[in-house]
Amino acid sequence: MKKILVLVCCCFSLTLLAQRSVNEFQYVIVPSKFGFTNDVDQYRLNTLTKLLLEKYGFKTYFDTDSIPNQIAQANCENLYANVEKSGNFVWTKLQVLLKDCQGKTLYQSAIGTSKEKEYRVAYTQSLRQAFESFESLHYQYQPKNNVIKTEITQTKVIQSENLPTAVPETLYAQVISNGYQLVDASPKVVMKIYKTSDPSTFTAVKGTVQGVLISKNSQWFFEHYENDQLVSEKLNIKF
Repeated sequence: MKKILVLVCCCFSLTLLAQRSVNEFQYVIVPSKFGFTNDVDQYRLNTLTKLLLEKYGFKTYFDTDSIPNQIAQANCENLYANVEKSGNFVWTKLQVLLKDCQGKTLYQSAIGTSKEKEYRVAYTQSLRQAFESFESLHYQYQPKNNVIKTEITQTKVIQSENLPTAVPETLYAQVISNGYQLVDASPKVVMKIYKTSDPSTFTAVKGTVQGVLISKNSQWFFEHYENDQLVSEKLNIKF
């Protein structure tokens, strides 16, 4: 007699903690004031830093912005920008640094210089020149590989006279206010997701678990933390 089995297949990948690449970070937090300036966004340097980081592919927030919870709470999955000043009464020198949550520098730009007397002009020239070295960084966001990552795919394996056939469970998106509810074939609501400013990212609630639903390489992943470890659950969703 043939039997129907339902299996949950878990794929685990574990990589030892190592030197992280800036490509593993999607977001950069920019301070609203640098240590060498007297006022918030003085000479528009902080705004310029934010815009130039975005030019080279990073997604950015000021540290004074209303940052989405899933980004703010995962602080060690963000980079933190800073601009440091050096030089003397002749030269103005600025350098851009990208640090992790522990203050470790993962990237530092070339030093931009200017001999202009007026601060606004000198700082702007130096900062733009420093950012020119970001061209050689070739930044491109890639999934992080320094944490324990768990990918869970629910699969139904049906045994028949032929070879076993794997039929992935599909969740169906139904429109709700500000997002969607994802239902299975029963239909039962499995998860609710809510729109953000990024079409590839949703805030998500699955039962009592809160996290984020993100698109990677045309596939959807529900990511959240369990016991301070990042869990990434692969989902098959029909919108």
